[in-house]
Amino acid sequence: MAILKFRIYLEEDDSVYRDVVIRHTQSFQELHETILKAFEFDSKHQATFYRSNDNWQRGREISLEKYDRAYKAPPLLMKETTIGSEIKDPNQKFIYVYDFAKNWTFLVELINVSKEENPKLTYPSMIRKERIAPSQYGTKSPAWWTLHRCKRKIRSY
Repeated sequence: MAILKFRIYLEEDDSVYRDVVIRHTQSFQELHETILKAFEFDSKHQATFYRSNDNWQRGREISLEKYDRAYKAPPLLMKETTIGSEIKDPNQKFIYVYDFAKNWTFLVELINVSKEENPKLTYPSMIRKERIAPSQYGTKSPAWWTLHRCKRKIRSY
């Protein structure tokens, strides 16, 4: 059984990330729940994944549920779609959007595939945590994080 290791970055600040391992047979719903837990977010809002490419363009949608909006193609549903069925590339990328009002956006990148399960882990599981995530309901919105990242890059020059 393949074990997939994903690095999940906060789009606004790529120094804030979590590494997650999941079986290829597990669902996007399980990945969704693991990301929320890893970033200490609640599960009260709408969410969707997009299969992506190296340029982070949004492709096929894998949604928590079918929402009342126009779609180019009907979305796949998280609970019915296994992670492995959507891996089309050894460096597969996904975009994960949570809470459409706040538009929390995470970049999800496949960074390793292993055949060996770790008997000490329950899958899916967060195995690495880098930096403190922003508060879901704090005063610092995703737009603030974009500005913060730009300021940090300017200071580094």
